[in-house]
Formats: sequence, structure tokens, C-alpha cells
Amino acid sequence: MIQTFTQDTLLRYVYNELPAEEQREVEQALLHDPELATTCADLLLAQRSLDDLRTAPSERTTQNILHYSRTFPRLK
Repeated sequence: MIQTFTQDTLLRYVYNELPAEEQREVEQALLHDPELATTCADLLLAQRSLDDLRTAPSERTTQNILHYSRTFPRLK
């Protein structure tokens, strides 16, 4: 039986968010469907690329925000 998986299912697989049975189904499909395996590999690469992105503002950005905040009068 040929089973198709949505992009959402593959994303949930990449992020380990599938129930065990559904995860096994995806893994079996990956073994037998090169196109699906390629799509999954692309998603894994994108995930790793996103995980490597900077998640904090640069020092310059922080300083600009602090400078801007000093332009407001302080409440007493």
C-alpha cells in the first residue's frame, strides 16, 4: 500500500513530534521512497540551519534600544 505524507507530517517527524506508530510508518516510507527521503533530508537541513541562527540581538541593536528608551521622560 502506498501512503502519502503531508509536509506537516514530515515536519512533525523532523521535530520528533509524531506518535510512535506514525513515526514508524514515516520511517518505513523513507526506506522505500527516495523522493520522500530527499524531501525529509531537505527539511532536516533547513531545521539545522534554523537552529544555528542567532537568537539574540547584536550589541549594536541593544545599545540603540537602550539609547532610544532614554529619550522618554521617567515617571516618578
